[in-house]
Amino acid sequence: MIDSKIIKIDKIEIPNVSRETLRELEDYSKSIINTNRKINLISSSTENSINTRHICDSAQTIEFINKNDIKVCTDLGSGAGLPSIVLGILMKSKKQGFKLIFYEKSYHKSNFLKEMVEKFKLEARIHQKNIFEEKNLVTDVIICRAFKPLPVIFEIATKNFKKFKYIVVYLGRSGKKILKDVSKKWKFDLEEMKSLTSNESSVVKISNLKKKYE
Repeated sequence: MIDSKIIKIDKIEIPNVSRETLRELEDYSKSIINTNRKINLISSSTENSINTRHICDSAQTIEFINKNDIKVCTDLGSGAGLPSIVLGILMKSKKQGFKLIFYEKSYHKSNFLKEMVEKFKLEARIHQKNIFEEKNLVTDVIICRAFKPLPVIFEIATKNFKKFKYIVVYLGRSGKKILKDVSKKWKFDLEEMKSLTSNESSVVKISNLKKKYE
């Protein structure tokens, strides 16, 4: 258990979410902080604001995930499971058969993901593998948070996946420049959502991704 005298974390504020779901999200954030004492899951400087900086920040991507054509979500460089453990908890009451796939190289982080999947009874597969070495993968959504630069994510999507519908990624203050730069080599459709937790960030959905031929 977390000693409230040692660390006091912020509240989770997500509209239209059941009490049971909120309890699970709170339990998940506490699990991250407890495990963070042994392995580095999140920056220690963000522990007090974990629910805003990590849980709610992850939860906002449900706007792109809770769609009829989305059944499988693949999280690259999953780490602590942000955002996909959060998505899995939120989606339990929304859609049966929603499946998560995690790729995380770290043995210890992969074990943490397995514990969380079992704890919250999520339909998921955890691969302790290097995504760059995988081929012919199939998913509906590729999602990642604080993983690799956007051009690298685009290369993974087109080289390591044989089928996907969307890519959902987070962009920071230089997001517009990044999108402008990648558009020199790539064609894609873009849907952008202003971040609910940071004025300088956004979450984007990329579809119809194709490389421009020089």
